[in-house]
Amino acid sequence: MSKKPISSDSCLNMTLDSVRESLIGQEDTIIFCLIERAKYPINSPLYDESVAGVPGSLVEYIVKETEALQAKVGRYESPEENPFFPENLPPLIVPPHNIPQVLHPSGISININKTIWDTYFNQLLPLFVREGNDGNYVPTATCDLHCLQALSRRIHYGKFVAEIKFMDAPEDYSPAIRAQDRATLMSLLTFEKVEEMVKQRVEKKTMVFGQEVSLNDPDDKKGKYKVDPSMVSRLYGEWVMPLTKLVQVEYLLRRLD
Repeated sequence: MSKKPISSDSCLNMTLDSVRESLIGQEDTIIFCLIERAKYPINSPLYDESVAGVPGSLVEYIVKETEALQAKVGRYESPEENPFFPENLPPLIVPPHNIPQVLHPSGISININKTIWDTYFNQLLPLFVREGNDGNYVPTATCDLHCLQALSRRIHYGKFVAEIKFMDAPEDYSPAIRAQDRATLMSLLTFEKVEEMVKQRVEKKTMVFGQEVSLNDPDDKKGKYKVDPSMVSRLYGEWVMPLTKLVQVEYLLRRLD
């Protein structure tokens, strides 16, 4: 990937509206991933390093090996994708993609997947997955992988949001960037009304996408959902949006390098 400095021409096809449209579409992906994961119980042996028979836990092994395979064919050439185990990636076996430089070179490498990993397994998963062990470890781990990748992509999209906001109003952000003032940057990036609207939207989407349906007695399943809609609203309010803003702040702090 080229390391030349970013120019305004690089962002001609990327606007704040187009980025927001992508974020709204990613809500659907995240919700469907959560619904798929909720089909299985916790299956705790997946996360126990003492029972896997492989280095680390079984889920860690599956994620590492999947990322390694996808890296060979170029998944992580895209600035929208961030691996959970970057140190484990092999070289490409296909010609590199000619991807336009949109992000500032100093901010491309920002990766908070360790935080996303810990949050997903230690805080989020117990909120919507039932107790139990049905032995379906590989499909369960695959669902975990899809959830992790969807959440990572959404949260790291903060780089694109930050770039667009900076390009639209550099005079608003530059003083705080020069001062390395995280608090001011976070304040500039926070819009409580917008965040509340996002929480309401993902809750409503979950009600639509995840409602239990019965042909025999429509009222029997009314109000029953595969994933608790309020949990998804909480996911966005407590983790997804705060972590996205964290990525934005980290990106902006490097934007004038």
